[in-house]
Amino acid sequence: MYKDGGVFIRHIRRDTLPRPMATLCITADFWKKRRVFLTGHTGFKGAWLTVWLHDLGAKVFGFSLPPETTPSMFKELRIARLCRHETGDVRDAAPLARAVRLAKPEIVIHMAAQALVRRGYREPLDTFGTNVMGTANLLDACRGVPSVRAIIIVTTDKTYENREWVHPYRESDRLGGRDPYSASKAGAELVTAAYRRSYFDEAGVGVVSVRAGNVIGGGDWSEDRLIPDAARAFGAGRVLRVRSPNAVRPWQHVLDPLAGYLMLADALTDTRGHTSPAYNFGPPPDAALTVGDVVARFADAWGGRARWKADPPKHAPHEAGLLMLDPSLARRELGWSPRFCTAEALRLTAEWYRRLYSGATGAEMLALTRSQIAEYTSPPIPF
Repeated sequence: MYKDGGVFIRHIRRDTLPRPMATLCITADFWKKRRVFLTGHTGFKGAWLTVWLHDLGAKVFGFSLPPETTPSMFKELRIARLCRHETGDVRDAAPLARAVRLAKPEIVIHMAAQALVRRGYREPLDTFGTNVMGTANLLDACRGVPSVRAIIIVTTDKTYENREWVHPYRESDRLGGRDPYSASKAGAELVTAAYRRSYFDEAGVGVVSVRAGNVIGGGDWSEDRLIPDAARAFGAGRVLRVRSPNAVRPWQHVLDPLAGYLMLADALTDTRGHTSPAYNFGPPPDAALTVGDVVARFADAWGGRARWKADPPKHAPHEAGLLMLDPSLARRELGWSPRFCTAEALRLTAEWYRRLYSGATGAEMLALTRSQIAEYTSPPIPF
């Protein structure tokens, strides 16, 4: 066991085999009264991060469209009470710039996005507008704010040009995307690189993009996503129909990449440190699982009469069948590694949704969310 004044973390191989422990430093000492501007705080990952930052003592300034789903983690848990909440669209440059100026943040985390592949096919212009121009607007808004020291742009594993090969993608691999969502996220990466080199490097502001694999956890109600679809089906006693059971993805609990973002923000504000321009956050390649494996394990964790069946559609937009990330750079440079194995991630996710569908109040769900963050940050049992 190792300790360095922060959070403990455990490396886990696949579902059961533990690896040596390492230390993850996410301390209240660093985050207390730290001013953080967070776009997309009303979304799934943004809601979790808002709770975590608030509990660390940060002053969170959120800028986002209203929640797009019903129910919504942001609304159900009344997360607006935990931050300075402003409703806005990152495609509207002037209100966004005004919000950044008034917040005077030291750290900016950009999560606002159109994040669904199939919706990208239906609404390509909105997808490119939000993901490309929204990113450009955010970066431009930060240019004239002297308090900003670190900017983290959240993209996706789908930002890589996917060749459907077995090799996990590294940060230096070619970007691309054959569908509007993937291409828009690759475009956001190019915009980020251009602003970094043109403006922020000279100003001494750290600008880094982060690419995470498939994220699961309680509170996600997005359309056409496996775990939200499963929770809706199991909660209503229906059979879940799975369209791509053989697709392979790097599954991880939402707290794992969020921990990486927090660690990276700490590193970026340390003028003595060095960071790369981009990082992958995901489980090791040998922990990737098929959609069928994940839904079967989620059904087991849910218990009761949770049932599912494969039901591939005859005609559907293209979706990647195989996609894996190499997270070794984040491990090497930041000391980050996943804390939860797949089994733990699915257990916690099923617990969160089951509690909600059993009639738990918003206050009880917020307490459960905090307890899962506490479980993530608690020291592991030595072995």
